[in-house]
Formats: sequence, structure tokens, C-alpha cells
Amino acid sequence: MARKSMATAVFAAASLTLAGCSGAGAPSSGEAASAPADAAGVSGDITVLTQRTDLVHNGAMKKYAAEFAKVYPKVKVKFEGITDYEGEVKIRMNTEHYGDVLMIPAAIAKDDYPKFFAPLGDTAQLSSKYRFMDKTDVKGTAYGIAGFGTANGFVYNKAVWKRAGVTDWPTTPAQFLDDLRKIREKTDADPYYTNFKDSWPLTAWTNSLGSVSCDPQSSNKLAATDAPWSKGSDLNVIDTLLYDTVQQKLSEKDPTTTNWENSKGLLARGKIASMQLGSWAITQMQDAARQAGKNPDDIGFMPFPVQKNGKFCATLLSDYQQAVNTHSEHKAAARAWIDWFTEKSGYAEKEGAVSALKSAPMPSTLKAYADNDVQFVERSESGTAAVNAIDDAAEIGLNKPDYRQKLVDLARGAQKGNLPDFFTDLDKRWAQARKTVSS
Repeated sequence: MARKSMATAVFAAASLTLAGCSGAGAPSSGEAASAPADAAGVSGDITVLTQRTDLVHNGAMKKYAAEFAKVYPKVKVKFEGITDYEGEVKIRMNTEHYGDVLMIPAAIAKDDYPKFFAPLGDTAQLSSKYRFMDKTDVKGTAYGIAGFGTANGFVYNKAVWKRAGVTDWPTTPAQFLDDLRKIREKTDADPYYTNFKDSWPLTAWTNSLGSVSCDPQSSNKLAATDAPWSKGSDLNVIDTLLYDTVQQKLSEKDPTTTNWENSKGLLARGKIASMQLGSWAITQMQDAARQAGKNPDDIGFMPFPVQKNGKFCATLLSDYQQAVNTHSEHKAAARAWIDWFTEKSGYAEKEGAVSALKSAPMPSTLKAYADNDVQFVERSESGTAAVNAIDDAAEIGLNKPDYRQKLVDLARGAQKGNLPDFFTDLDKRWAQARKTVSS
């Protein structure tokens, strides 16, 4: 499953507690609060759970382990690639046996992190070195470090857009729709592809929170409003664009037949013009272009079509956070792996992703953003617990695909209703949930 995980897929934490997690309810003693100073003194066999089954199967992770062993020769790293990462790991966490290093599942409520993961250190201190640290902060202590980060936007085939006569990025939703219409009229490509059937790519639209308003607090502020979908709000603009794209028949003919793996090749070959995804997807689309005998340079990445003060903004978000199992017998080795993998492996650079290490440069995949002065907005996740509590009570699922699948169905006429009523209902449920949660 060569795809991004948290940031898109189920990529932002859902605030669900695990039912009956008796096996992991009482954390063991011990921290993983600093990298071992003496590499030669660190030993043990550790298991790393990962959603990147593709990198396990093609041997890439094994190569990383070999490089790690040159620094930590007494540590043996075993990888376990899990296709249904969220589902399987959630079940495993009813016991103490869920690897030594793992990506924090979305199903774990933030306040429950101390039950399952070893402390990695003071959040404020780690924040001077790493991006995205407020994502796993619980009362000043950090329980995870991002594997990498991603910028939001649209992956697109530049050659297709050029054939349609479009060479500049659209600066408004209306212009974006006009450009898609040109693609529909002048090429044989689907202007936009929803990936409706696989569903998880629809969650990528939530990642644009903050890009519309250029506000790093955009997500946190959801906990303080009764109307997140009010006119002009980030969510209103984001979801209206998706609705209009589908309603105006600028996406694939039958969303129920989409296929994520096939979509990469279709975009690479110019059969699809654009998809809303994180920047993590750029290298996958470029690889698909090479496999299809096409020019990987035709794969572009454009920001969400809104400007503020004449400039685009693009949110930076954490992908899965790496954590140490609080029950691990080899916490020093586990922490050594996390630090090495984050800082020394070159993984983020190779994946074309944003490194969690603040001192690292932006990846070459985002050169177009840098060249066009796109402003990066590192979106705060400090209020994640409060926002997710409301979201769960409202049964909306900002980071789940269901409500946007309903939006797409509404837009294509597969479900009765209209967009204003849809937004009104979402706001009503959100407001009621806020009262329930705060009472």
C-alpha cells in the first residue's frame, strides 16, 4: 500500500479511545527521553511496525536497517508492514505486544498517550529541534516524533493543463473550476479524480484547513465556533469547491469505480489532470510516470486556489508520529532508531517529504512552491483533543471519508438535498456537540 498514511488517509488523529485495552492500561516504568550517548552500549532486538508495506516488500526498509546497524551494531531491527495498519494495530494494543516502535494510530485519544507510549522528552525542548511537536504533547511531555511532514495541494499533470491552455495556477475557486472546464473541453482527460471508492484520499481536503485563511490556528479554532461551515470559513470554501467540481461534471463519470493504485498511472499518462493530495504523493506519481515511459517532470504540485494578500498559503502537517511502546524492553534501542531514522536516514528527502528536522531544507518536490513564494503554514495541533471530542460527538468525521462521500453523492445527484442544507446540518450537529462536550 504505497500511500500516505495519516496526513491523508486517516492522517490526523481521531479522538477515539480503545475499548477494553486492559493489556496496555498500566504503563511500565521507564522513559525513552533521550538518544543514547554511547551507541556501542545500546543493544537489543526491536520490531518496528509500519504502514509502508511497499517499502518493506521492496527491501527499502531493510537497507535503512543496514545503515542503522553501522552506527548501532548491537541493535537488530525487524520490520512488520501492516496493510490495515489502523485496524490491526488497534486490536494489538489490547495487549502489551505492539512492537517496540510504532506509528501512533488515529484511534488513540491524545490524553491516553501516556498509557501506551514512553515519554520522549520535554515538548518545548524538542520543539526547538523538530516540527509538529504539539501533535503529541500531553501536559508538556512529548510522546511521538513525526516521521515526516507534508504540504497540502493538488498533484497535477502539467502537460494536460498546458494542452488546455492553462499555464498559471488558479488563484480563486472560480478560476480553478474554469480551468477544469477548459481541460474537459480541450483534452480527453478527466479534469479531477475523487478517488471516491478507496475513500481515504477524500480526507486530504481537510488538510487544506489553514491554507484558505493562512491561519496556523485554523484547526484549533474549530473548538471555539458553533458554525465551522459558515460562509467564507475554511471548511465552507474547501467543501464548496469539491461539491462544485463534482456537480459541474468536472470529475470522473462514475466515482464508485475509482481505484487509487490505478489513478497514479492514469495521472502519469495524462488520463487524469489533477487530484487533491499531500505533497507525499508527488514522488509516487513521478515513479508512475517513469514506469509508464512518461516524463516525470510533467508531474506538478499546485496550492489550494485561494490567495491572501496576493500570496498562496499551504499548510504543513505531520504524518504519522513515531512512538516507543511503553512496554518495550529495549526503549534505548527504540529511541535510537527513531532519532536516527528522523535525522540521519534520508527517508524524508527520498520520499520528497518535509523533514521533521527544522534544520533540514524543504524537499526538491516543493521547489515550485518556494519559487512562487507560497507561504508555508505549520498548522498547530495543540487543540486536537478538544476538536476531536466535538467531532466524535457530532458524528461528522472531519478526518474520515464518510461525510465527503456524502458530499460527493449529493453533488452527483445520488442523494437528495442541497449544499446549503448540508452545511446547515453540519453546523447544527457541531454546535450541539460543543454543548454536550463542554457540559
